[in-house]
Amino acid sequence: MDLRELARRLNLSVTTVSRALNGFPEVKEATRLRVEEAARAYGYVPNRLARSLQKGRTEAVGIVLPLQFGHFDDPFFTELLVGLGERLHQADLDLMVTAAPSGPEEIAAYRRMVEGRRVDAMVVGRTRRQDDRIGYLLDRGFPFVAHGRTETDRPYAFLDMDHERGFRELGRRLVGHGHRRLALINGPEALNLSYLRRAGFLGALVEAGLGEDAATVLTGDMTEQGGHAVAARLLALPEPPTALVCANDTMAIGAMRAVKQHGFAVPGDVSVTGYDDLRMSGFTEPPLTTLRQPIREAGRSLAEKLLALLGGTPPADLQELWRPELVARDSDGPRRARSVA
Repeated sequence: MDLRELARRLNLSVTTVSRALNGFPEVKEATRLRVEEAARAYGYVPNRLARSLQKGRTEAVGIVLPLQFGHFDDPFFTELLVGLGERLHQADLDLMVTAAPSGPEEIAAYRRMVEGRRVDAMVVGRTRRQDDRIGYLLDRGFPFVAHGRTETDRPYAFLDMDHERGFRELGRRLVGHGHRRLALINGPEALNLSYLRRAGFLGALVEAGLGEDAATVLTGDMTEQGGHAVAARLLALPEPPTALVCANDTMAIGAMRAVKQHGFAVPGDVSVTGYDDLRMSGFTEPPLTTLRQPIREAGRSLAEKLLALLGGTPPADLQELWRPELVARDSDGPRRARSVA
């Protein structure tokens, strides 16, 4: 049944029925209740496209997944999208997802969504220290929320984890276990979270009196293969590290495989830690010590911030920093003496 047929059955004008269903205050309460009761009885469902065109809105939110900083089935993004989608669905908004590598293709994807009026707002993931995406959205005055921070001094809505504090805690823990040759298997240097994690990790070593030279820092893509490749390079050194701090859990899983392939034990010979606390992390062998960030809850929070932003809340009032939680399992522990052939 369409709106015109519903109006005919009620012997009311189409305008009156439309205004009653959309909550216009000039419609009498008795009329509104009569219209709503009839809509339920006849199974009337509003034409969403017509409603959105009337409001001048798409009723959709966009996100462009950054391909080069992971893979499309990255468990992190899967959880984040679930949290986003759940909350947006409750607000009767759709989530439009696409993917593109950084550079011209990525900005082109943003332009299609923004200038093509395909979405009402954007979510920006895995922010970079100098982020063209955020600069573009700020210049356009387009509503968005970022999962992460950048070095821009212009205010925008964001949710981020305290990466520096979390990796400082990991560094302190491993130093406390007696490790003196440590390595950070970090994400791509362009990411702001990589910069902050490096600062926190190295800060813990300086704090302990070891100095930054006690650590080797290498970067890789944030996949199992990336963690495996970097760990293999580190373990082939004349004096390999006894502790590997990985940028995420998937890299840590790859790193643990490399450790075992080199004939070493986790954690007896090499301690390994991760970040994210993905579901699989408690089922690795041994179970992975990691830093937990509540990914699905973060997705919901990003959606809440977007709704507040669309409702008129200033971006500067929608900035939040969460603290990651240490999840101590069995993949790290006291350093034991070992000989290296």
